[in-house]
Amino acid sequence: MGKLDGKVAVITGGTTGMALAGAKLFVDEGAHVFITGRRQEALDEAVKQIGRNVTGVQGDAADLDDLDRLYDTVKREKGSLDVLWASAGGGEPAPLGEITEAQFDTWFGLNARGTLFTVQKALPLFNDGGSILMTGSNASLGAFPGWSVYAGSKAVQQAWARVWLNELKDRRIRVNVLTPGQVATAKQEELFDEATKRQFESLIPRGQMGRPDEIATAALFLASDDSSYVNGMELVVDGGTTAI
Repeated sequence: MGKLDGKVAVITGGTTGMALAGAKLFVDEGAHVFITGRRQEALDEAVKQIGRNVTGVQGDAADLDDLDRLYDTVKREKGSLDVLWASAGGGEPAPLGEITEAQFDTWFGLNARGTLFTVQKALPLFNDGGSILMTGSNASLGAFPGWSVYAGSKAVQQAWARVWLNELKDRRIRVNVLTPGQVATAKQEELFDEATKRQFESLIPRGQMGRPDEIATAALFLASDDSSYVNGMELVVDGGTTAI
């Protein structure tokens, strides 16, 4: 018996990295998973990798029309949902003094505005007793130079989780934040050169990046009844980077 048997889950940005690993694990644990991604080719490949009990919906989490289309698909195919992992996000470095309006609008538009409406638009379909988790970042805890826009756009989620659980308590819908640290993903390969990766690894007590599957198991914990008494919390999965 799987931990998500019979459940319906939505994972935004589920075509690569941590979210893709999570989608695979959720399916293995009995869920039907809807994943989104901006690029159809990447979405098709992710659906192929997952293999079963998955529906891919092309779309951008920052685009409200795309979110409407996502939830129309969920309603048409399954009628309701039990788990939402709002994972779509991104960022780029820009030190104070060099931040552009376009950078601010892009990353707050996706990480903050997109996450808020991803959650809000899901509510009419949510079964009571469901679980919402949002992907934060330990950049909002670690004061890493050059990452203030990204950190700020992620930090809002911690406040939202506390307010939203209070607003949703009568429906017993839990809201938590999953906050990973540096994780070895394809996106990270694009952003960081070898020197930067070694610098980040030096901050991790074990001296190695996290793996997508290590984040996926934490997401499963928050999605399932294993975390039935966890609500409004930020689960930091960064190998102790921000604890020391």
